[in-house]
This record gives sequence, structure tokens and C-alpha cells, in this order.
Amino acid sequence: MTAKPAAAAARATVYGYPRQGQNRELKKAVEGYWKGRVGAEALRETAADLRRSNWRQLAEAGIHEVPSGDFSYYDHVLDTSVMVGAVPERHRAAVDADALDGYFAMARGTQDIAPLEMTKWFDTNYHYLVPELGPDTVFTADSAKQVGEFTEARALGRTPRPVLVGPVTYLLLAKPAPGVPADFEPLTLLDRLLPVYAEVLADLRAAGAEWVQLDEPALVQDRTPAELNATARAYRELGAAADRPKLLVASYFGRLGEALAVLAKAPVEGLALDFTASGAANLEDLAAVGGLPGKRLVAGVVDGRNIWINDYEKSLATLGTLLGLADRVDVSASCSLLHVPLDAAAERDIDPRIARWLAFARQKTREIAVLTRGLGEGTGAISAELAANRADLASRAGSALTHDPAVRARTGAITDADGRRSQPYAERTAAQRAHLGLPPLPTTTIGSFPQTGELRAARADLRGGRIDVAGYEERIKDEIREVVSFQEKAGIDVLVHGEPERNDMVQYFAEQLTGYLATQHGWVQSYGTRYVRPPVLAGDISRPEPMTVRWTTYAQSLTERPVKGMLTGPVTMLAWSFVRDDQPLGDTARQVALALRDEVEDLEAAGTSVIQVDEPALRETLPPRAADHAAYLAWATESFRLTTSGVRPDTQIHTHMCYAEFGDIVQAIDDLDADVISLEAARSHMQVARELAEHGYPREAGPGVYDIHSPRVPSAAEAAALLRKGLAAIPAERLWVNPDCGLKTRGWPETRASLENLVSAAREIRAELAAGNS
Repeated sequence: MTAKPAAAAARATVYGYPRQGQNRELKKAVEGYWKGRVGAEALRETAADLRRSNWRQLAEAGIHEVPSGDFSYYDHVLDTSVMVGAVPERHRAAVDADALDGYFAMARGTQDIAPLEMTKWFDTNYHYLVPELGPDTVFTADSAKQVGEFTEARALGRTPRPVLVGPVTYLLLAKPAPGVPADFEPLTLLDRLLPVYAEVLADLRAAGAEWVQLDEPALVQDRTPAELNATARAYRELGAAADRPKLLVASYFGRLGEALAVLAKAPVEGLALDFTASGAANLEDLAAVGGLPGKRLVAGVVDGRNIWINDYEKSLATLGTLLGLADRVDVSASCSLLHVPLDAAAERDIDPRIARWLAFARQKTREIAVLTRGLGEGTGAISAELAANRADLASRAGSALTHDPAVRARTGAITDADGRRSQPYAERTAAQRAHLGLPPLPTTTIGSFPQTGELRAARADLRGGRIDVAGYEERIKDEIREVVSFQEKAGIDVLVHGEPERNDMVQYFAEQLTGYLATQHGWVQSYGTRYVRPPVLAGDISRPEPMTVRWTTYAQSLTERPVKGMLTGPVTMLAWSFVRDDQPLGDTARQVALALRDEVEDLEAAGTSVIQVDEPALRETLPPRAADHAAYLAWATESFRLTTSGVRPDTQIHTHMCYAEFGDIVQAIDDLDADVISLEAARSHMQVARELAEHGYPREAGPGVYDIHSPRVPSAAEAAALLRKGLAAIPAERLWVNPDCGLKTRGWPETRASLENLVSAAREIRAELAAGNS
């Protein structure tokens, strides 16, 4: 049956698009600028070329209204801080001297100036720069970037819609500036911020913008009545502003909930809602509030966060229902396409049977265009596309590539005992201290050491056939010897082998597990110029053979000190992959956990006494709504324990987490039952140490004293000051000394100096403790 065409022609649009370019041209230009090889004008021209390319691709795919202003050199929240003049005082001189250098100083810091704190963008692996605000913050409008990029797109004949982070989300993402009382609430600055937004909107209207998109993803989280009232006030004031464009308030990553009624009543012309992550919830809520009479609805029916093809018939059914709930329904992805790779057609090595199931950003824009035609012209206009889509979906559902009976039988046999250590922590820690013989405040690193140009060249030489496997492995051995030797000379107590053989902490394991596949060009921005290639979890997971034992054992043969075995945990393996959507996440996590359990047990059998299973994504993957937390944390912590609980009591299990807010999952961290946890703490000035203490966390912890996401070298005095803050919360017998995160992205000179200072700080505090006890 052919669907009835909409009264008003539906339009295709997207919230945002990948920034990096097909070959990561932006990364290369920005890093070239940092190193002095690329001038500022050349960097700006590269950025302009990429924007033009993006708008052209969108137009060619059939997108009627393109985003502008979503492009960023580093981070769109940092861009918003610049737009509203929220520059921290310590960065003001750098920004005044040179706006571009000052911008990067805010992002990365300098040797003398600390950067802004960085944390995860909701439950994604994208990191944003946290605004620092206080009672004395003065906002000033700077719309040059937003107006300039809108004008660029319009000059190319496009219909651009500027995209801004909304004022409520911006303030809810902010934190008190250094020196400001911790209980200061940035949202109290709303009335001061709104006139600045109104000025930016007026500038965009004067430049010719018909619509402006204001992103408010914070509203899909649990919000208090006061926050909802602030939202109503914000859009009442912006809606009443003179000389403004039409306003499209966009939410994504889940159910809008109580905020939907607030925005439905607000004097704005449109809402954009996610109809993928929320299931039917947003649809039901929209009907419950009486729809959006007189307003535009942008329907996010194509998943903007995962890479599987859309189910056209399901999406068209949703769109058909929505036609009765708004004056105009347009079609979009569920969120910015920033979170998926650019083009699946570039992947030449993926099994063709699987390739037909994949949709990256370019493919998703075509899906949006097809659905728009089906909605506007009826399904008869897309009959061929519907038939092909049905066939692709059926091929995936029935494929032997996605189902392994042996894996399913093993996960079905899991018992409660499989997820518990044989002895409680109090007994284990005594056995571990006797076995390892470590000093107070033991020093270690998180795992990776700098990935040098020589290492990357060696991998390229191996792929290109310029060296054989034996030659490549000799280079890896040379690197491990250098890393072990440096750590011994520096005085580090628990060593790592440095991971020279690993390309990425998830991809390396995915390439050795069945059920996963890797991409060659599937780059996605994690932060700044850091891009990752998330593997695709397409089928059931198993481990054919050991993955890390050989190199860990080789490193241990070079030293008498303990060398940690290094693994990526099951939750992070899921969170930093494009995970299958045809079974519950908990089922997939158990499969990965059992594969990793085999590796843990093989490491222990080979003589490894310290094994670290990293779970940096545990907090990141927490659902937006508190009502969903318990179910998620139950399977997430179970999968970690399933990975680690098969070892002897004297084998020490570590885990690591970074760049997220941990205060609301401290109980889950406790439930992991790891012997030692290391966490990011340098930029937040040991906040997590205080949170662990308030919880009564009983195990050992290493809150980081070295911020590895900045090129600056922290002094020994700086590290010692952070250690003293850590000691105020965690007793010395349970405190470790370590960086915030792995050192893969750092250079050797800064790494050497920083770790030497870290060890020096630990020795200084040990001496103070010994003197105090004498």
C-alpha cells in the first residue's frame, strides 16, 4: 500500500557532519600548525576546503538543508566558549595576543598554562572541553565563526542552518572555575548568558539565516524542576527576541521526557527529536503532549551513532505516525554524524556479505534522502530501494557469520561463581603485598608508551611488504627493550612493555577475536586531533589463540620488576566499537568477557603477577536516565568480574578509567572488585580521590598526577602537590602514583621528563612519610 504524501514537502537534513576529511586532512593540518610546518592561513584554507567538500557531499546525497558552524578545529563546546567570551583568565593574554594560538592553549595548555578540563560528551567517546565559569564571569558575543561559515555555505548555493550548542546545555556542561566554591551552579548565569545568545542569533539573522539550530542534548538526562523552569525561561526569552531567525531546538541521545512538554509550549518554531535511541518513548510522549501544532518536527529516524543500515519500512512507519503530530515533518539522523566514519565505500577489504549491512555518514545521508522521498512522494517512489533494503536486512538476520553455537553454549553455562574471586580483598591484598614486595606509594604507568614515527613506519613497512614478519618483530623487541630499560633507570616500580605492537587499545584485540572486523578508513574523532577507527562487532565473539602473552612474557624476561599484562575490558570493547544491535548489549559483553578471561588466565600461567584490564568507558556508557542505570551497571560490572575472577589471590588485578565524571558510579567501581584502580585526576585536582574517600572505597587507587593530554611537562613539585591532595583522601598504604592515562600520544622527551618528575615526587612524599613515622 502506498503511503499518503505529506501536505508539505518533507525536507532532508542532518545535525552535523564528520570534520576530518577523507584522509584526515584536518588532523594533519592542525598538527602541522602546532609543529610550525603549516601556517595559519594554510590551516584556515584546509578547513575551508573541508567545509566546502562536506556541503557538496551533502547536497549530492539529496540533503536539502545543510548544517553550518558544526565544523571545529578542536571541539564545538570550546567554540561555544569563544562565541560567548567565556575565556578563563589564565588564557586571556594568549587569546588576546593571537586568537588561534589562544584557542589551542585553552584546548591543550602550554608549558606555563594548564588547559581546560576534558571529559566525555554524554555517553559517547567524543571528548569536549569543559567550560570554567564563576560568579564574576562576563559574557560577550563573538559571532564571527558562526556568521562566517554560514556565509560560506550560502555563497555556494546551499541552504545552511547554523548549529549552536544551546544555552542550557552549555551551562549544565560547565563547572566552577578554579578558586570558585564547588557548590557554585553555572546555570545561575543563564540570565547573563541569554542576551549574548540573542545577539548571536540577531547577527545570523542579519546575515540571512532563516533557521538556527540550538542543540540541547542535556535535556535527555534527568533534570530538576528548577532546570526545566530555566529551560522554559531561556526559550521564552530567546523566542521573544527581535530580529531573530526561526529556532529549531534539537535533542538527541535518548528520550526528551519532561522537557518535551516545556519545549512544545515554548515560542520556538521547531523541535528535533531522536526516534532511535529512545525507542518508542519520544513518539509516545509527543502524542501525550498533543503533538507540535504549528511547529516543524525534525525526526531523527536514522541512527547517527551506529553503522548498520536503516530499516526503511520501520522508519517510514514512524514517520507516517509523526505526520499527524506536527505541521511539518522533516527527516534526519538521530544526532550529528560526527560519531560515525565518513564513507563505507572506501572499505575495500570488508567481506561483501557484511559490507551490504553497513552505512557510514555518506550512506546515511542517502538513507535520509530515500526516506524523505518515501515520506513526501509515497512508497511507490522508492520501491526499488525498499526491495533492496529488505533483502539486505534479511541477509544479516539469517547469516551464519553472526551466530556461533559454541559461543552461545558457553555463555549460557555461566554461573554466579564464575564472577567472584576465590578470596575477599582483605585476604588477597596481604598475599599480593607479600608476593610483589612493592614500596609505599608504588609508581607505575597506565600501559602505552609513545608511538614513535619509527613504530608507525615499521607497521606500514610490514603492510607494504618492505619488511617481513621477523624483521618487524625485531623492531618491536628493540622498542620493548628501550621502554623497559628507561622505566628501570627512572625508578618505576611496576613496569609495562609499552604496547609498541598495538595500533589501538580496542582495535588490536578486535583484530584477533572472531566476530569483529576492522576498517581501513573508518576514522572517528575522539578529541582534538585524536582519531580512532572503531572496529565493527558483527558476530559472536571468541578468542582463537593468545593475544598478549608473548610480548608481556618477553618484557618480563628483561627485568626482575613486575611487568603488567595489559588488556582492554569488555565494556570498553563494546563502547569503542560499533556494536551489533541485534541482541542485548549484556549478552555481547558476556561473550567478550569470556574471551578475555581466557587471556587473563594464560597471562597468569605464563608468570604475570599484575594484570590490568582497562575500563575507561564504564562511566561513558552509563545511560542518560537514572532509571536505566541499575540494569546497565549490573551487566557491565558482571562482565568485568567474569573477565578477572579466575586468577589466584596473589595475582593483582588493576583497572583504569579516564576522562569522565565518576562520582555517580563509585559504587559500581567498588563492585568491579579490582585490587587497584587508576583514574584521571590531574585536571580535576584530585576530585575523584575525594569521591572515593566519601564512598569509603576500600581498595588501592592511583588518581593521576600527570595530565597526558597536554604537551606540558609537570614539575616534580606539581606532582608532589597533587599527591599530597591524594593522601588527604586515600591512606598511603593504598595510594599509587601514576599518570592520568596512557602515553601513546606523547613524545619521548616530554614523557621521560614527566615520568622522572613523577618518580621524584613519589620519593619525596615517601621520605616525608618515613620521617613522620620515625
